Amino acid sequence: MNFPEELRYSKSHEWVKNENDEVVIGISDFAQSELGDVVFINLPQEGDSVTVGEAFGDVESVKAVSDLICPVSGVVSAINEELLDAPEKLNRAPYGAWIIRVAEVSETEELLGSADYEAFCAAEG
Repeated sequence: MNFPEELRYSKSHEWVKNENDEVVIGISDFAQSELGDVVFINLPQEGDSVTVGEAFGDVESVKAVSDLICPVSGVVSAINEELLDAPEKLNRAPYGAWIIRVAEVSETEELLGSADYEAFCAAEG
């Protein structure tokens, strides 16, 4: 299991990376392994508002459909359209396949560092 130190993590298993004036969000290696093979993703539209703790889309795998919970509040500035045609990229490269970018971030949930998130996952697993 991979837990890159430069990222922050939510307890709902999204990763967060600050990039310039935006936040990039994806799902963690733990999340993709728990989901199994991802077959579909439902994304918001650019310009949509997102809110801390609320779903901004969902991921469908061979096991289940899981909500994507937003770790920040703001406005969607970009979506990873490649995932619409190739959602399996989330399995192959969870830290390379970002899901959305959020600008105008006004609120962020309490995020975990790499070591704390790894311990959180170990306790859940």
